[in-house]
Amino acid sequence: MSIEINRFVVALTSITALAVLSACAALASGPEANAKLDTMPPPAPYAQVSRLLPLPEFIPGLGTIFVAPDTLPAGPFLGYDRDGRLSATIYMTPLKDLEGGISFDDLAVGNSNVVSVDIYYNAGHPGVEAPHAHVVLFHDEGAKGRLAE
Repeated sequence: MSIEINRFVVALTSITALAVLSACAALASGPEANAKLDTMPPPAPYAQVSRLLPLPEFIPGLGTIFVAPDTLPAGPFLGYDRDGRLSATIYMTPLKDLEGGISFDDLAVGNSNVVSVDIYYNAGHPGVEAPHAHVVLFHDEGAKGRLAE
């Protein structure tokens, strides 16, 4: 019996991994992937968050962030390092929405290259006041370090 359960878990894990890869490929081929987002500032409709809300221009761990207002609250938020290079795509997903069964589907990515992902709790801040999860996709090996400074 346990061999059958293990086979089921392996099959389910493989199907899940394939679904995630397919979703990433679909996101990477969307209109966001074709836009000139690799250097700051990104084109309209993106706006610099620190010019819209009482937040610092550079937020350690996230960078200088831009968002298209019609994508709030989830984003994507684009995080640029101090040299103006796109380093991360950030999503801010309200916990209340997730607990209520709301899903955030087909979110765009700033860059299809993702080398690591951090997910952590945030109690709220200007712009996304409710408790939420930050999901941060880092786009190259050095991105996390550059955004920390």
